[in-house]
Amino acid sequence: MRATPSRDIHTLLDIYSESHRNPTNELIHFVCVPVIVFSLLGILWAIHPLVALAAVAGAMWYYFQLSKPFALGMLAMAGIMLALLAAMPPYAVLPMSIAIFVVAWIGQFVGHKIEGKKPSFFDDLRFLLIGPLFVLGFLYRRLNLAY
Repeated sequence: MRATPSRDIHTLLDIYSESHRNPTNELIHFVCVPVIVFSLLGILWAIHPLVALAAVAGAMWYYFQLSKPFALGMLAMAGIMLALLAAMPPYAVLPMSIAIFVVAWIGQFVGHKIEGKKPSFFDDLRFLLIGPLFVLGFLYRRLNLAY
């Protein structure tokens, strides 16, 4: 298991990108990572909305340590996702979230099979939080925003 002691966002993204260079794997990640975040928030929301809010608060604390621009982008994304969950019928949130979570993770593993490299979080669980920043970083680069 490779430890990643650096907390520098650029170093973390560079390490993460090592196993995300295949264009098909990247495309799968650009779809599946946000969907996984949404479905995970949905599972937590189904437990109790405050549980989902606490998870968002914890992630935001970590993201603000890494990069304020990324944290603000993730906060906006989380806000939209939480608003969508709040608008859904409560009985539908958990089954929909579980189904999406499973399908999206299958997609992720298919992407890594295509890539020929294992997922980064196998070496460092922090990369479960870096994955969404990898996707957001692509958007930021397209919009010429600094992170």
